[in-house]
Amino acid sequence: MSTTYTLKTYHRCSYGAPIPRSGLVHRSKREGALLFIDLDNFKTLNDTLGHEIGDLLLQQVARRLESCVREDDTVARLGGDEFVVLLEGLSEHISEAAEQTEAIGEKIIVALNQPYQLAEHECHSTPSIGVTLFNDHKQTMDELMKQADIAMYQAKKAGRNTLRFFDSKMQENVDLRASLENDLRKALDLQQFQLYYQIQMDGMGRAIGAEALIRWIHPERGLVPPFQFIPLAEETGLILPIGLWVLETACAQLKAWKHDALRRDLTLAVNVSARQFRQADFAAQVQAAVQHYGIDPTRLKLELTESMLVKDIEDIIAIMHTLKETGIQFSMDDFGTGYSSLQYLKRLPLDQLKIDMSFVRDISVEGGNNTIVQTIIAMAHSLRLNVIAEGVETEEQRELLSFYGCHHYQGYLFSKPVPIEQFEALLK
Repeated sequence: MSTTYTLKTYHRCSYGAPIPRSGLVHRSKREGALLFIDLDNFKTLNDTLGHEIGDLLLQQVARRLESCVREDDTVARLGGDEFVVLLEGLSEHISEAAEQTEAIGEKIIVALNQPYQLAEHECHSTPSIGVTLFNDHKQTMDELMKQADIAMYQAKKAGRNTLRFFDSKMQENVDLRASLENDLRKALDLQQFQLYYQIQMDGMGRAIGAEALIRWIHPERGLVPPFQFIPLAEETGLILPIGLWVLETACAQLKAWKHDALRRDLTLAVNVSARQFRQADFAAQVQAAVQHYGIDPTRLKLELTESMLVKDIEDIIAIMHTLKETGIQFSMDDFGTGYSSLQYLKRLPLDQLKIDMSFVRDISVEGGNNTIVQTIIAMAHSLRLNVIAEGVETEEQRELLSFYGCHHYQGYLFSKPVPIEQFEALLK
């Protein structure tokens, strides 16, 4: 920023200047609090209206922060759109200190939510605030800043325009995530991933295929559940090399079944993430894998989720049509839990709708999801799509699904996901 505006703060902390790194609360033994404030979507305002308008916003934010704090408190701007507020002289009872801090934090949120007149533009901005309390002189400002920063990102995750407190559990989660990410980056090279296969059956009790599900076998952590590492892989971008490994491993398995009379007609379903699908060369990756392993492309089924249809729908349709011309099949996974538009659904070159297990679970309970399940099945039939139900665990569920017109199933009634050796044993 080139602005020379100076924010009046206390303890000689000025706009653009760092806050003190030592000498926290030496004047009393009462509690103190550090608030880390980040302006939501500030980059968008800067990019669309220019840095001069961004500077005007920062100046007005600074004035509003001043108006929210007490005479003995400290306000400073770290840089960019990040501000800190140092509160001192709070109650010596931590619960009361937290209440006092929250009251000031809420006051700041209300103040920063008011419209801003920036030259000829009226703009809106909201803050995400992370808070850490302290009364221990052993804590350095760097430690407190780290804690408040962690809490601020929790506020971001909670939907922005809110306040979150730091606690030791939060720190443990951050440390665990960092350790998990470090191990995840090594997992591919160390060949720690495996594909498990969950069998899919038809109404005659015949195997029609399987869903390939990735499993991480860590030498120390053991079996790491997908819900722990898949979101992390999405956030870090590691889902791209991991997703390519899954695709190629599935194609290699189809090649192994190619000349086996018992297995060559099986279809193998592979989950594809939104980030993976939106790669510019995704279609080329799939085509290259099919060609490299010499498999029948109609045996490969890509499972997409409804959430992928929220944006870039035209690009998604184009990619699907490119792969459909190759012979690749498509299944809409977790159908009924997302935001599918019927208008778009008709345009997608799908082969199958997959009924989510959350609907199947209560299908046999009075007042359960019977109507939803029947509607999905009827919709699939009207669109001339195959329909399969996942999460089938009881014979009663299977019979009801069959009665409603769904004759393909996947779930623990038939088998849990298992390594390839166990899966092939099931087929025999």
